[in-house]
Amino acid sequence: MLMAIVFTMLFSGGLIPLYLVVRATGLINTIWALIIPGLVSTFNMLIMKTYFENLPAEVEEAAKVDGCGDIQTWVRIVLPLSTPIMATLGLFYGVGHWNAYFAGIMYLNDKSLYPIQVVLRNMIQTPNVSQELAIANPMTLAALPPETIKMATVVVAIIPVLVIYPFLQRYFVKGMLLGAIKG
Repeated sequence: MLMAIVFTMLFSGGLIPLYLVVRATGLINTIWALIIPGLVSTFNMLIMKTYFENLPAEVEEAAKVDGCGDIQTWVRIVLPLSTPIMATLGLFYGVGHWNAYFAGIMYLNDKSLYPIQVVLRNMIQTPNVSQELAIANPMTLAALPPETIKMATVVVAIIPVLVIYPFLQRYFVKGMLLGAIKG
C-alpha cells in the first residue's frame, strides 16, 4: 500500500487529467476547485505516518489495559500526543493553499472569486493598476504610484501568515523533527 502511495507522489497524472477531473466533478468556477484537488498531500501523509510510528507503543498498550477501546485510545491518547504534527501540517497546508495562485487562474473564470494571490499576480503583470482594481474613488488611486499599490497588496497578502505563525511556532519545530526522523 505504501508503494502505491509513493508512486502517486513520483508519477502524477498531469495537469490536463487533473483539469478534466475538476471539470467533470462540476468544481470549475467554485471556491472548492481551489481546496479539494490539493486536500491530501502524499508527502505530508508520509510525514504523519512516520510520526505515528514513532509514538510509544507502551502508551497505547497502557490505554488498552485501562479498558480503552480503539476509538477512545485514539481520542484520549493519540490525538493529544499528535498536536505538534497536526499543527505543523496545518501550517503547511494553510500556507500552501494561501500562496497558491495557479489553481485560481486555471479553475476560476469569475473575477469576484479570485484569491488575493491571483489579484496580486494580475496587478504585477498589468501595466495600469487602476484597470485591475475596481475602486470607487479613482482620484485617490490616480494620486498613488502603481508600485505603492502593488506593495500594499503584498503586505495585505502576507498578514494572515504572519498572524498565525507565532501561535503555531512552538509546535512547528517539534512536529517537523518528530515527523521527519525515524527513531
